[in-house]
Amino acid sequence: MKKQYWIILTVIGITLILTSCLPGGGNYSPDSPAGFFTGIWHGWIAPFSLIMGLFNSSITIYESFNTGWWYDFGFYMAIIAGFGGLQLVRKKRS
Repeated sequence: MKKQYWIILTVIGITLILTSCLPGGGNYSPDSPAGFFTGIWHGWIAPFSLIMGLFNSSITIYESFNTGWWYDFGFYMAIIAGFGGLQLVRKKRS
């Protein structure tokens, strides 16, 4: 039962990664920039974007066509949360 659970989660995860909107992929323009929620998504998938960017020069970690501060806030919030940074401010239960 546990093995089936992990296989399903892996397939769903790979599907989301492969079909996601990667930064620098041409999905955004100056007329339609990336916003706060896109920044969160790009922060979550930053490690995958880095790896895919090694093989495809049009893929970057950070979307250059963004709304500014709000995109940055979402991006860095996801980066910090994704790597356990928010866990530093939480109190541990006894």
